[in-house]
Amino acid sequence: MEENPVILEMEENPVILEVKDLVKYFPIKSSFFKRTIGNVKAVDGVSFTIRKTETMGLVGESGCGKSTCGRTILRLQDKTGGEVLFDGQDVFALSKEELRRI
Repeated sequence: MEENPVILEMEENPVILEVKDLVKYFPIKSSFFKRTIGNVKAVDGVSFTIRKTETMGLVGESGCGKSTCGRTILRLQDKTGGEVLFDGQDVFALSKEELRRI
């Protein structure tokens, strides 16, 4: 019996980065009381998986949230929602020391 090449590729190339429903909103503050009156939805529900040996490009119009998505994945900005898993570990649950090791 011949094995499915897609299954073989998945076994040989484990998932190294998985982004699930990533959300990043920036608050809009009123000028008078400095309270939040709304949000700018910079990234809203982005999901993708990257396997070992794969390369991915994030393409879109100017101002669509590509850089914000990358900065949020790298934890340079806090997420509003969603999950970022690197090698099966939740990036946002790791301490600074644990992040340095990965």
